[in-house]
This record gives sequence, C-alpha cells and structure tokens, in this order.
Amino acid sequence: MLNISELSEKSIKQILTILEEDGKISASLPGAGLIHIEDNLPYLVVYRKREDDPGTERIIISEASYLLIGNKFFEAYQRLIYALADKLSSDFKSYMVFEIYTGEPNNCFTIKAPAQKLPSSVKVLEKELNSINDIFSGLYLKAEIKDTPHRQREGDEDILSIDEAKKSGAVIVGLEIPPVFRNENNEVYPVFLRQFKDYLITCIHKALFDYVRVQTSSGVGSYLALGRKHLKEKVFEIDKALAKIERSYQFLWLVSPANIQDIKQTFFESNYEKVLDYHYRLLPIDPDLLKRELYNLKVEEIDDPAMSHIFREKREELDQQITMLSERGTSNFFYNSIRLYKGLDSKLSQEAGQILREVDEVAEEEDAEFIDAKGFSSLARREFDYFAEQDENFKSKVHIRKDVNIMMVNKGELYIPADYRMNKTEATALIQHEVGTHVLTYYNGTRQPLELLSSGLADYDPLQEGLAVMSEFLVDGLTGNRLRTLAGRVIAGSALMEGAEFPQLFRLLKMDYGFTPERAFNITSRIMQGGGFLKDIIYLKGLVQLRDHLQNGGEYEPLLAGKFGLKHTKIIEELTERKVLKTSALRPSYLLTENVTNKLNLIREGLPLSQMIT
Repeated sequence: MLNISELSEKSIKQILTILEEDGKISASLPGAGLIHIEDNLPYLVVYRKREDDPGTERIIISEASYLLIGNKFFEAYQRLIYALADKLSSDFKSYMVFEIYTGEPNNCFTIKAPAQKLPSSVKVLEKELNSINDIFSGLYLKAEIKDTPHRQREGDEDILSIDEAKKSGAVIVGLEIPPVFRNENNEVYPVFLRQFKDYLITCIHKALFDYVRVQTSSGVGSYLALGRKHLKEKVFEIDKALAKIERSYQFLWLVSPANIQDIKQTFFESNYEKVLDYHYRLLPIDPDLLKRELYNLKVEEIDDPAMSHIFREKREELDQQITMLSERGTSNFFYNSIRLYKGLDSKLSQEAGQILREVDEVAEEEDAEFIDAKGFSSLARREFDYFAEQDENFKSKVHIRKDVNIMMVNKGELYIPADYRMNKTEATALIQHEVGTHVLTYYNGTRQPLELLSSGLADYDPLQEGLAVMSEFLVDGLTGNRLRTLAGRVIAGSALMEGAEFPQLFRLLKMDYGFTPERAFNITSRIMQGGGFLKDIIYLKGLVQLRDHLQNGGEYEPLLAGKFGLKHTKIIEELTERKVLKTSALRPSYLLTENVTNKLNLIREGLPLSQMIT
C-alpha cells in the first residue's frame, strides 16, 4: 500500500495520476486516513474518523471506493475530494460523494440529499432502509429524507459547499445511522454489528447502483458488482487456513469402516443376524489442537460481507466434523450427523416413498455387459483426456483399492473398490456422476482464487450430489434400481431417526420395500457408519432441491463452477459480478449431447422423479 504522509498539491496530483494510469489506488493518508478506489467508480463513500465512535468505520472499509478522512488536515482532505470529483465527474458525467456517520441515539435513518435532483436513488435507499424491520425484529426503525444543503453531521464542516460541489460536478449525499449496534455505554454488539453492517451495505449498494445507472456513463451491470474486486490479503490467508485444516483429515474415509468386507461376510453367513463392530482408522489429527487452530483464525476481522459469511459457515461445519471424528461409534456421532446434514423433512420422505411405490426393483440381466474396476478406470481416464483437451493443466489419478467399500472422489482423484462390478449403462452414468461432476467441480474450484471452492463451501454436498444424479439422467443412465437406492437411503435415514438398528433396517428394506439382500446391505451399512450417518439422504435431497431450482428458473451450468450449495448461488453470482471469481474452466461432456436441453426442459416442466429413469 502506498504511504502518503502529507496531502499537498503534489501528492493530490500523484493520486490523480495513479488513478489515470492504473484505474485504482490504495494508500494510507495523514491522520490515520485511507483511500481505496477500484476501477474509477463514479462514487466515493466517506467516513470521518472520530473518537468514541466504535463500529461505524467498519461499515465502509469493505467498499470498493471509499475515503477514510484522518483526524487532522481536514482542509487538505476537502481539496482531495474536490480534485477527485472534478476529475471523475468529467469521466462519468457525475460523481457522488456519499458520507456515512452515526447520529445521536434514535430510531431513524436520515437521508440528507438533493431529493429533487436524485429522486429515484433517494427513494430506493429509503425503501431498502425501511425494510430493515423485516430482517431484524424489535428495532422499529424508519428512514426519512431530508432535503437540505448541509448533508453532514450537525456541527461538522461541509465536505464540499454546494457551490464547490456544483463546480466540481459532484453530488453530496449524507446518511445518518442510528447507533443501534452499541449499548448505552457505547460498547459494540459485535455479532449484531456484523449483521447490521452487511444489510446496510446492500441497501447502500442498491441506491448507488440506481444512481450509477441513471446519472452516469459507467457500465456497471448490477448492484452486486459494487463490492471489492481485490480482496484483502487477510481473506486469502483465512481461506487457505480453512482449506488446510480440512485437508488435514479425510472425513468420509475416517468415518467409513476398515473392516467392511468382514462385516458383510459375517452378516450374510449368520442369516442376516450378526453384525460385527465397525473398526475405524486411526485419526491422523488431534481434534482438540485442530479446533484451537480453527478458532484462532480471526474470521471476525473480515469486513467483506460475502466472505465473512462464507468463512463463518465453513468454520462451524469443520467444528462439527472434527467433533464427530472424536465420537465415532457413539450416539453423539448420530446426533451431530443430524445437525451437520440438516435432518430429514417429511417432504423428502414422501418423495422417497412415492419412488419406491412407483418404481419396481429390476433383476440384473444375465446377458448384460458388465464392467469391472479396471474397465471403469479406463472409462474414467478417457473422460480425463477430454478435460485435458479443455485445459492442459488438468491432471488426476484413479486408485483401485481393496479397503474401499464405495466409489468416491477425494481431492479430485477417483477411488474405486477392487471388487466393483456394474453393467455398462450404470458405468456410463457413474462416470458422469463421479468424474463429470465431482472431479470436474473440484478442478473448476482449484482454478478459482479461493481454495474453499475446491474443497467445498459449507453444506455443499446436497447440490454436488444433486448435480451428480442429474448427470446420470442426462446421459440416459439413471436406472430404476439406482433411483430406488437413493430413495431407500432416505427411508433408512427416517427409520434410523426413529431408533432402528442394523438388522431392523436391513429387514425393512429387504422385506417391506423389495430390495435385494445386496442392495439392502449396502444401504444399511453406509447409513450405520460412525454410529448413524445421515450423509446418504443428501443424494435424493439434492436432486429434489436441484429440480426445484430449475423449475423456479435457475440456471444449470453456473452450478459447476466449484463446490458450493444452492444457498450460495447469490454470493457466487455477486463474487463473479465483482470479478473475484472466474467462469468454469471445464465443461462436462454430457452437456454436448443433443438432447440435454430437452431433458432439462422436461425437469423444468415438472417431470416426476419416478419418470426420470432409463
């Protein structure tokens, strides 16, 4: 960061020159001031440093264009603001100086602005601020517009006089904020301040975008694009630290039993009665030390609303996972599993029940063409070659393992059980499930500046598995037995939540729902991992959520940009608009098939899940 110790005529010219040549500047200024401007935006958010005003400064320092006025040399700051407005108003036809300050305790936002000159922008801000009571209960705040030539805090000097503003091409707007984020002792409520700040920034951005759209020649396309494009280094430090913590253990690997083959053999030989204890792999981490490392990360210092939200969510998820690793084989593992995977609602259980009523179990054809683990590995490598044609940096591996009971992708590499066997239709579908979705989104995530988009944002699994199952449908590979298995996992999860044990679950699936012993065992053994593991419900849950997303007009391909949840789509859109994130590096091969658009349209038009099968 550039350090400017004196705001002289020379240094002001230096700032303007840097803006002219680079289009952006970040510099420290006298009296602990700061200036940060990206992409020559046609507005400047301003705050004057004050004593005994905790919290207010945090509202502006995540802005893409802001000036923090230091506690001395105010006249020099006035000259700087005049020079910025004079230059940038000529570039954009107009330039807004938007000052934020905290007023005396009351229940009112006061918008001080030339209401006749900026009618729509001021109304947008008033409307957004008045909706705050819908978000925060018990505040009873309101917003009012005050058309006055003095738009600063009472007793402060004008940033620019009205004549100076007209001469420089600037429009001055002031926003007085009620100090509801502090108590009577002037102490900040930290959690509420974060939520209040995030909401307030969105309100301000919507008003600024209206101004930019109506009054200026700037090409900003959305209010979402008004956040910072250049994230602070602290953001990347925490992103890397969270990703490193997650990489220090393989969660699914550590909760799966190492003795699954022995469990299966004993269960079948005992006529489905005897269940061996699950044996788990030794933990490669100390949970207590890892949690200490996790909560030593200063997530609370991240002022960017989108990134702060992402990090807090992820920290909570990692905390839950680490706790669960300590509780494998206990009932607490199951209770935390319910919390981690957000439980199971009646709507999902009804969807599962309907599938099992409408789709029959089909016996495997004896003359069907089957593929073993090595054959599947060859199909996977063919897909890898297709990815490498799109991006020469793409690399991945296939591992065939005897100690793996399910096919999985870990850190972008494919793991196949040594005894895996499937027919060709299922293999074609599973390639797009594991490689065309999980490997692809991992790699797309690695090409983003945020590492968490490859390891996964919090609660990303339902969308990942929804996309993966949808890909099976899009390549005509979603069989009735496969869809039944996904529904059976939900039924098993529901029964588990009602207290069913391993043999009861197995008999429920085999006798009541017609699953073969092999499929019933696979469903039961997976959901009993750790002491009760609800992860498997997310396959059908994710498919239902993705179907609803598409039926509500949502797009499909942008969901492949990394590993995130449907609840993150607005944040992903915002970060993409801000040019923090990039478009996807890889596209799956199934999007090239002729009928993919027709199939997605069928989903949008309400095709029942039971009719998605091949």
